[in-house]
Amino acid sequence: MPVRALSVGQVAARSGLPVSTLHFYEEKGLISSERNAANHRIYQREVLRRIAIIKVAQTAGISLADIKQSLSVLPAEKSPSIEEWGELSAAWRDDLTRRIDQLTSLRDKMTDCIGCGCLSISKCALFNDDDHLAGRGAGAHLL
Repeated sequence: MPVRALSVGQVAARSGLPVSTLHFYEEKGLISSERNAANHRIYQREVLRRIAIIKVAQTAGISLADIKQSLSVLPAEKSPSIEEWGELSAAWRDDLTRRIDQLTSLRDKMTDCIGCGCLSISKCALFNDDDHLAGRGAGAHLL
C-alpha cells in the first residue's frame, strides 16, 4: 500500500520548492498540512497537484489572491479532475488574453515612442490633446 502522507522535506523535493515556500503557501491558505504524533507537518499526496497548479498560475502572472480564490472551489482531499482543471483554467484564460492584448498594444505603441522625444505629436498614439481624458480620472487611459 503506497504511503499517502509526505513530510515537508519530501514535498519540497518532489515539487522543487524550498520548505520556506511551502510554509508561505500554507500561511496564505493555498495548501494545508496536518501534524503527526511528533508534531511535524505532513501533507497528503494531493498537495503536489495543488502546488503544480499554483506554480503554473504564478508563471502566468496570476496573483496569489486569485489563485487562492480559484483553488477554494476545488476539493482539498483529492487531486482535481480533468474537468475541474478545465473549469479552473478557463476562468483564467479570459484574463490572460486581456493582459496579452494589453501588452501587445503597449509594445506596438512604444515602438514609435522609444527615442522619439515626442517630436511627432501629430502621430503619437499616447497624445492627449487638450486633456480630453481628464474626465476619466487619474491614470493612463490610452494604454
